[in-house]
Amino acid sequence: MLLAPPQDKLPGDRSLKITIISDEAIRLEAQAGQLTIEADSAERSYGPFHMLGSSLAYCTYSVLQSWATHADINVDSLVVDVAWKFVEKPHRVGEMSVSLTWPGLPAERLNAAKRVAALCAVHKTLTHPPAIVVEVTQ
Repeated sequence: MLLAPPQDKLPGDRSLKITIISDEAIRLEAQAGQLTIEADSAERSYGPFHMLGSSLAYCTYSVLQSWATHADINVDSLVVDVAWKFVEKPHRVGEMSVSLTWPGLPAERLNAAKRVAALCAVHKTLTHPPAIVVEVTQ
């Protein structure tokens, strides 16, 4: 299902695809064409926690792509998986994990890639949560 045109194009007229893996996981990878969000069935919907995971995945991909471009490393094979676990009292995401699959990454650059991934501003926001102010008006 196509939701929106891409805001940022990747080199070579490529964009990104977000795949809903489960109620607690998404995958982000490069593809040709426009930004898409896909699911394995019409019954699976893209909800707010998928959006949260997608923002972390997109941000992580973006900082890695920028770093890789300067380091002359190909990102075509980079896949970012984000998964989360819920906790209760109150019901919320209690843990998120980011898994990078990058067959084209040289072994000697693995630790650098981990450090770069942690520079994502969404990652920083989630590890240092902001104050949230709710206002209601009529």
